[in-house]
Amino acid sequence: MKSLLVLIFSILGIYCFGQSSSNKKAQTFFERAAPLIQKLDYVSAEQTLKSAVEADPLFQNAYVTLAAVQKALKKYPDAKAAYEKAILINKSVTPEVIYGLAETEFATQDYLKAKQHFGEFLSLDASSDRAKKAKKYLLDCDFASIAIKKPVKYSPTNLGGGVNTTDAEYFPALTADGETLVFTRQVNGNEDFWTSQFKNNLWAPATPLSSKINTTQYNEGAQTISPDGKYLFFTGCNRPDGLGRCDIYVSHREGKDWGEPYNVGKPVNSEYWESQPAISPDGRTLYFISNRPGGSGGYDIWKSSITDDAKWGPAINLGPEINTAFDENTPFLHADGKTLYFSSDGWPGFGNKDIYYSRQENDGKWQKPINIGYPINSFEDESGLVVSADGNFGLFSSNLKGGFGLQDLYSFGIPEQAKPLKISYVKGIVKDKDTKKTIESNVQVVDLKTNKTLFDDYTDPETGQFLAVMPVGSNYLFNVNAEGYMFYSENFELKAGDINKPYQIEVYIEKIKEGGNVTLRNIFFDTNKFNLLPASIRELDLLIDFLHQNQTVQIEIQGHTDNVGDDKLNEKLSFNRANAVYEYLIKNSIDTKRLTFKGFGASKPIADNKTESGRKNNRRTSFVITKI
Repeated sequence: MKSLLVLIFSILGIYCFGQSSSNKKAQTFFERAAPLIQKLDYVSAEQTLKSAVEADPLFQNAYVTLAAVQKALKKYPDAKAAYEKAILINKSVTPEVIYGLAETEFATQDYLKAKQHFGEFLSLDASSDRAKKAKKYLLDCDFASIAIKKPVKYSPTNLGGGVNTTDAEYFPALTADGETLVFTRQVNGNEDFWTSQFKNNLWAPATPLSSKINTTQYNEGAQTISPDGKYLFFTGCNRPDGLGRCDIYVSHREGKDWGEPYNVGKPVNSEYWESQPAISPDGRTLYFISNRPGGSGGYDIWKSSITDDAKWGPAINLGPEINTAFDENTPFLHADGKTLYFSSDGWPGFGNKDIYYSRQENDGKWQKPINIGYPINSFEDESGLVVSADGNFGLFSSNLKGGFGLQDLYSFGIPEQAKPLKISYVKGIVKDKDTKKTIESNVQVVDLKTNKTLFDDYTDPETGQFLAVMPVGSNYLFNVNAEGYMFYSENFELKAGDINKPYQIEVYIEKIKEGGNVTLRNIFFDTNKFNLLPASIRELDLLIDFLHQNQTVQIEIQGHTDNVGDDKLNEKLSFNRANAVYEYLIKNSIDTKRLTFKGFGASKPIADNKTESGRKNNRRTSFVITKI
């Protein structure tokens, strides 16, 4: 029995005193608790240990064990009282008992006493793993005693019976339009992906994601979905093609189903543990958790970016700005591309793992993480937060009272200070202008202020659909092209008021033909000037690509103005602007035989010049195909 008791005490993380009770009834109850604890039947063990201390109120070892069991049951006030009773019986206790008391005091928000007893523990034990955690708790006491006085608004709402069941649901992932939810459900020990659509203000009954991804022999979980819902990165463990115990896999949506997932390979995956991926909105940087060497602690957040040859680059640790000597997990990069949410037990908090957020500066550095606040964070582990594209609500999993069973999925309002940067998105479908049939095409979105490509992907081959996110506060090039077609050009200038006005468009592109006309929406000049502004270069380079891909096409570049001012001056201005484009194309190896240019002034309006928006549309550069 003694060896079993030692095992049980190690399970609970307490020290075996070797002290028994002279009361045979109490000792019998105490020994009966051991196999119950071994089976993790803490509820029965608690009742048995209560019987032991009732039979012998001075049975110190039973009180200590009872406290540890109640702590495992998260009955922190009861556990604290049991620890206090044990110490009252005999003040000569092991450091582990002092640590247990301090932890329950911290869990019950008695931070002053907790700080005192963690300090007492450290005076007795300054070098163990618990000492490292106790030092962290001292910082937590200082932080939590102040932060708890400034609670944030928190009112979690269950996502309902369409999503949640008596089984466990967790790891939510959400598309940018807020219409598609993918989550992990565990049934009889097997983890699979399920999905639900948001319809009529409710989440519809969930269905299995895909038989090509879900398996019966392996667990699939800890996933992230790209904002457009086309790429699913997830964690797969112990698979035949795995490089380590757990690896990151990806699947691409193909029409109504998903493609076969494949291991993303080195250098993202290694012989160590990789999990919990988070993809950036442009699809070019993958964040993930790994315990590989070279990190700050046990589990750190790392990243890898797509290189010019379309391969994943070296895995880079996010460094001490984010990672600590403890553990970080469940990273989520918002669709703004700047706000990172993650969990950590290394930054000052309310105990165990809390949720934090950090924003990336323009130079790529991360700001110091900020605790999202109490009562969202508590003494328990909080993790797995994802935030909607509009930044108004978050999704997470918990076993709150009143749920459907085990862990359920919930939503709650994000505190104002923790909200991400404002974004909008363009969601649409591309069709052939003549046949009205959807076509597969390439869609690009470029931030013209930073020259950064935010989206570069193909529309769904079956539906012709796409979705691209755009942070508010910049000017964006939007381009659609397909083989054999003239390209489509649009410009979006997003201001603060555009957050609630996502663009939903149908794009019609026509096949290359003589007389085909394309307005170049991203050619810019200063007022009454004809020098090309730097923001025009990306559009001009797209035109060059179009001409390279269609070697027989000849075009006329056309300049147009509104009707404000002198007609002759307008005609001259439009001529010079068309000539500026012509000169740029020649300098970039386009044969002059394929190019002509002309200025039309205000003679060919495409909108009413009586309004500013109409005049803006009339001030344009375009090209017409003169020969194919």
